[in-house]
Amino acid sequence: MLTNASSSLSLPFHDTQIDLRPSGAMWVEEYRALVVSDLHLGKSERHARRSGGFWPPYENHATLERLTGEILALSPRMVVTLGDSFDDSLTADCLDNDTAGQIEKLVAGHEWMWVTGNHDPAPTRFGGESAAALRLGGLTFRHIADPAESAEISGHYHPKAQMRVRGRRIARKCFVMDARRVILPAFGAFTGGLDVLNPAFAPLIGPDGSVVLTGERAVRVSLQKLRELQG
Repeated sequence: MLTNASSSLSLPFHDTQIDLRPSGAMWVEEYRALVVSDLHLGKSERHARRSGGFWPPYENHATLERLTGEILALSPRMVVTLGDSFDDSLTADCLDNDTAGQIEKLVAGHEWMWVTGNHDPAPTRFGGESAAALRLGGLTFRHIADPAESAEISGHYHPKAQMRVRGRRIARKCFVMDARRVILPAFGAFTGGLDVLNPAFAPLIGPDGSVVLTGERAVRVSLQKLRELQG
């Protein structure tokens, strides 16, 4: 999905302007950095390997097509993936040649940082660099949020928001944020989500936090309003 600046939400975060994109990506203009989290490439392959069940093997293409669209729209200098880029470390070696070729082409064209996650702790074979965390100016990028930190960008939790609007129940992937941190939604096509009102978010996001819904455009809703809409 190609998105434009007018459909994104731009806001200051610890002296840095960030754009939260309807696709679930983050754009940091100061560093020309495109940030995505939790691609979970190879999820269907891992599922088949572990359980013997088969899912339609389309998620790699769908995820990489959306990522390519964001890269074409923004022309980043740097691409940062915030961990769990692959569904496990073995998955990276089991990808079909077309998928592997797509990844190699994307990585070769940019400064690429694979922030490691709990599913993919090992460096990948596709080039780029890997690290447990990345610091750009005053911001720290890592996979799993550290409750003691601030000015932090992370992923891992696959946040989603549910609400009832005009009698219809809506569920969307979302960013969740407060003054200390932003947690990105999962960018992967087959990834599920954890409701932002789940207690797991309580140590990380204060009651004055908000979500930014993905979709046609990025829409910000306070957690307080979201609770009302879930009633």
